[in-house]
Amino acid sequence: MTVKIGLFYGSTTCYTEMAGEKIRDAINSKLGGNNVRMHDISDQSVHMMTQYKFLILGIPTWDFGELQEDWESNWDEIDKIALTGSKVALYGLGDQIGYPEWFQDALGYLWVKVVAQGAETVGLWPNQGYKFESSAALTQDKSMFVGLPLDDENQFDLTDLYINQWCDQILAEFGLLV
Repeated sequence: MTVKIGLFYGSTTCYTEMAGEKIRDAINSKLGGNNVRMHDISDQSVHMMTQYKFLILGIPTWDFGELQEDWESNWDEIDKIALTGSKVALYGLGDQIGYPEWFQDALGYLWVKVVAQGAETVGLWPNQGYKFESSAALTQDKSMFVGLPLDDENQFDLTDLYINQWCDQILAEFGLLV
């Protein structure tokens, strides 16, 4: 079975890209074949998202809850994309120790943006096991993150485990695992 999944990311320091590569490889391994196509939004249009029913979006949070520059430069363009009928999973990178008041904020901002464009989101992740003060990426009841929060700065040893578990989860929520 070949499924087209678009993975769009912005990455200044390559960590979001490397996490995306791990996600791509995990999904390709689980489904067999080359199902995930990666798109660096610094040089590929976010409008290409409309070519996919299944999307994975990767965004790091910078400094005090700020957007990464590639996402920031494309932010208004996302408002022009109809995502109705799309299923979207999101992952983010952040530093829960260095920036505990803004942990994964950009992930939350992007979630709000794609939901406003009609996307159905999948891939909620429990907030246990993290130490932070606040986050814009929490669900309304604050029990879950709206996507997979990775902290390669402080929890690098958990990244591969979390990605593997999350990929199983999102593939099931996409309806791609039987």
